[in-house]
Amino acid sequence: MDAAELFAQLRREPDVDAPDLVAVDATDRLLLDEAATDLAAHPGAVVVLDDGHGALTLGAVALHGATDVRVHQDLLVGELALAANAERTGLTGAYRSVPELDADLLRGARVVLAKAPKSLDALRELVQVVATGADPEVTLYVGGRVKHMTLGMNDVLAEGFTDVHATLARQKSRVLVARGPRPVQSSFPVCREHADLGLTVCSHGAAFAGVKVDRGTRALLGALPGAVPDAATAVDLGCGTGVLAVALAAARPGLSVVGVDQSAAAVASAAATVAANGLADRVRVVRDDAAGSLEEGSVDLVVCNPPFHAGVAVSETLAHRLFAGAARVLRPGGELWCVYNSHLPHRNALRRIVGPTRQVTRDPTFTVTASTRS
Repeated sequence: MDAAELFAQLRREPDVDAPDLVAVDATDRLLLDEAATDLAAHPGAVVVLDDGHGALTLGAVALHGATDVRVHQDLLVGELALAANAERTGLTGAYRSVPELDADLLRGARVVLAKAPKSLDALRELVQVVATGADPEVTLYVGGRVKHMTLGMNDVLAEGFTDVHATLARQKSRVLVARGPRPVQSSFPVCREHADLGLTVCSHGAAFAGVKVDRGTRALLGALPGAVPDAATAVDLGCGTGVLAVALAAARPGLSVVGVDQSAAAVASAAATVAANGLADRVRVVRDDAAGSLEEGSVDLVVCNPPFHAGVAVSETLAHRLFAGAARVLRPGGELWCVYNSHLPHRNALRRIVGPTRQVTRDPTFTVTASTRS
């Protein structure tokens, strides 16, 4: 199977789709080409990090002979897309999905392929894990679009490796190559106390907002005292670092709360936040796509600060998927309390997907709404 035949079969499903979103991009192709010699030399010692939809993993196997590839993807939809693409291309069983980004994942690795994370903190955690856990002769390849790469990335790679250089750009993508891992201590999760909110937030590198509490979450926090005061069960849908879940549980001792997110970094961060606030007995955190594993009609209250980016592309589909998940798990009469940028046309979607929707608060930046499951 050649590259054109392989890549033509790959799809984004079940991830969101749009004309400007693809299953294979120029960065995937460049990473595989730059690492080709190392992949052929060490076929049984390959680790792939944050493969979008399987192009890197399946490319390493089908084009360069890699075997038993270990793969860590932050997003659950990425794992599902990889599994579907592996079945579609007849490569099921050629890789192993590993949910934890830790030293065990990297043990013995000689070649690591990674898509460049969006934040330097996410890259820093990746560097720390690879430098600590991989073989001393490992080569780390980090690829990204040129417009999203900065000199700060070279500096972060240099924290964990003695030799860092960039390849020539191709089709507006570039690869950073790092060799010579040096001893480095893990600095994650990071925790910060927010005295004004009465809680501590913990975060791994790839979690949205890190240890900060973003303005949208703060807007929803201010409205939560009025959200279904007699609720016995609640879900923080797309929980991120777990701020809303912890705030609800801390304010309502009788409330059972589940934090749900498809991001492995978010789930690990939320679990650390829950533990730091002494609420592990009442807040459970699960990795899930749009609360798909929770029982239908079982929840009194859902709170949600939905994302509006798929990678770097703006997409309403992400939020609509969460709205549909909320509608499924809410009991009749239960409510979804949601915050979103005031310019977004979410209210019509909430009415259509969940039920009658009322405005709770609004300012030029953020709107909070409450939707009743009909």
